[in-house]
Amino acid sequence: MSLKTWTMTSTESFSDNIKRLKEELQTADAVVIGAGAGLSAAAGLTYSGERFQKYFADFEAKYGFHDMYSGGFYPFESPEVYWAYWSRHIFVNRYTDAPTDVYARLLDLVKRKEYFVITTNVDHQFQKAEFPKNRLFYTQGDYGLWQCEKACHQKTYDNEKAVRQMLAQQKDMKIPTELIPKCPVCGAPMTMNLRCDDTFVQDAGWYAAANRYTEFLQRHSNSHILFLELGVGMNTPVIIKYPFWQMTSQNPDAVYACVNLERAYCPTEIAARAICITGNIQTVLGNL
Repeated sequence: MSLKTWTMTSTESFSDNIKRLKEELQTADAVVIGAGAGLSAAAGLTYSGERFQKYFADFEAKYGFHDMYSGGFYPFESPEVYWAYWSRHIFVNRYTDAPTDVYARLLDLVKRKEYFVITTNVDHQFQKAEFPKNRLFYTQGDYGLWQCEKACHQKTYDNEKAVRQMLAQQKDMKIPTELIPKCPVCGAPMTMNLRCDDTFVQDAGWYAAANRYTEFLQRHSNSHILFLELGVGMNTPVIIKYPFWQMTSQNPDAVYACVNLERAYCPTEIAARAICITGNIQTVLGNL
């Protein structure tokens, strides 16, 4: 299937699409959930607006950025300021509970099925909602992990204790110098385990999850499988969206479903086996 073909949105009504998706969830032999940033946004983990103001008004006033995403790329003048920002960012997006129960509702829909989750999200919300770790593949990293900035070795480190210390001891948007994390092997600065460039560390846990995902797909390659895409945009479509289209095209018993707040669509080649719902994920899960 060529990914350059025209795409289409569903012409069916919202209620008809909900009915079809409910039937597929009930009858599918297996479900693969592909989750993007839109799912966490639906859970209330927004990066701008009121939530940003609540936690980062002081940074906005001093540095002029207006959302957490932009703050993550800001060239702060010192490591003390950098880690004051990032410790807050990690804490509010990784170690606090989501404002809504979107992830719990999703688990309730699939917990009695054969399922697997692939996600570009890095906020750990699947595990906080009690999705089993062995059914999850976080492709782009985890806010809860640090790595060597130079990637001198392929290992990651849990950061919760250190983050909470930074949060408790920061003052005037700075942390104490002694809390700045250093690589235990080479002494270089530590950084977030997020896929930003070719220094991203894929540790043993990453490869184990990747292998489990591949094995799941192989095991169900000829099954009635539902590829359920939730809140996936076009920043990294080669990770979830395009593979879901390709695998649906290759398996005549597969069904592709897309739920997206802005635009849900699919290639015309798989339109007969696709369910595209443009709408709020929380509303859709509630209707299911």
